Amino acid sequence: MSAKAFDLIVIGAGPGGYVAAIRAAQLGLKVVIVERENLGGICLNWGCIPTKAMLRSSEVFHLMHRAKEFGLSADNISYDLDAVVKRSRGVAKQLSSGIGHLMKKNKITVVMGEATIPAKGRVTVKTDKGSEDLTAPNIVLATGARARELPGLEADGDLVWAYRHALVPPRMPKKLLVIGSGAIGIEFASFYNTLGAETTVVEVMDRILPVEDEEIAAFARKSFQKQGMTILEKSTVKQLDRAKGAVTAHIEKDGKVEKITFDTVISAVGIVGNTEGLGLEELGVKIDRTHVVTDAYCRTGVDGLYAIGDIAGAPWLAHKASHEGVMVAELIAGGHPHPVKPESIAGCTYCHPQIASVGLTEAKAKAAGHDIKVGRFPFIGNGKAIALGEAEGMIKTIFDAKTGELLGAHMVGAEVTELIQGYVIGRTLETTEEDLMNTVFPHPTLSEMMHESVLDAYGRALHY
Repeated sequence: MSAKAFDLIVIGAGPGGYVAAIRAAQLGLKVVIVERENLGGICLNWGCIPTKAMLRSSEVFHLMHRAKEFGLSADNISYDLDAVVKRSRGVAKQLSSGIGHLMKKNKITVVMGEATIPAKGRVTVKTDKGSEDLTAPNIVLATGARARELPGLEADGDLVWAYRHALVPPRMPKKLLVIGSGAIGIEFASFYNTLGAETTVVEVMDRILPVEDEEIAAFARKSFQKQGMTILEKSTVKQLDRAKGAVTAHIEKDGKVEKITFDTVISAVGIVGNTEGLGLEELGVKIDRTHVVTDAYCRTGVDGLYAIGDIAGAPWLAHKASHEGVMVAELIAGGHPHPVKPESIAGCTYCHPQIASVGLTEAKAKAAGHDIKVGRFPFIGNGKAIALGEAEGMIKTIFDAKTGELLGAHMVGAEVTELIQGYVIGRTLETTEEDLMNTVFPHPTLSEMMHESVLDAYGRALHY
């Protein structure tokens, strides 16, 4: 069978791959995308989107318990876990079929199957009908990542869950252990804890949410503990003894091992890139700790072969993948795009309270040699936050004392995942404290706290 020729082959239809395909098609290239499972990838089907749908259910459940505070009454409050999951799956399905529509609209050929790259510019896809050969001068790897499994802590779908099991749970956990306190671990801990699971989070580092600013992570920890979570930092799960309906975890802290029994364990100890089975090593692609090594423009060093998104390393975020997809498509089409700057990409965690950040933490800004000014503003000083009944939170901004450059912004509290974008735009436009101070923020909004935090860095806060 003769190979079908294209200008670009994209392997993987997650938020990196499908966006790269759309942008390339808009620029007039003939594009084919290969996907082995679901259009939309993990993010849309088994990650970002369904988790947000589930967290929304737990947030509404939490608010129903607070009805009295708002002059409302709600009796016999309960939930149906199957219905919560069903809604979440429905949201994912709706969006996944939307990607199919976008592929058709942009005249992108979709091939469902497993891809290998037998030679430069050539891709073979194993489909359920046999195999298909594709050729193109340009190939984009967007194969994403999967859950990391530690020896002895492997998921079995019954007692020990990975994120996929946690999204379609066989039962509601009564006593839950979450291993790992990055965004994925904390979001699941928040969801199940809110629905009534007795939840323990174990983190090997000296604090939970290790990539976040220390002050914000400490604020979040206090809040989680107030909600009834047990947080064990500087702790390691050495082994899991599995029995019928119970798992005993051996948790080591300060050289002492404690055995605690749970009915469910969620493992969220990071991710590994999907680099296997593609034939990358034979092509001469460099792989470092399961991730493809690239330059600032996502080039692999092999002519015409690019890698974007999770497979190309941190930060492992859907919006980073999409932006890289657009950049690579424009590069292939002969454009001159700017490289993506990882330090200007926001990270968001949708637990309760939410956490969001961009740029340098206070510790990293100091370590980089900056003389800094730091501003803080608490939610309790904001009219809209009090009106919403969400007075717990804070916004922290970090500036270079000499130049006024916004080095970083860190937030914890209601809706901060929406607020962070203001600072992201500020960093992209290379804003200074003066620009932010002179910006008029609407009242009454949570966004006013962003203004106040900037003012506070310079001793000018008005409302606290």
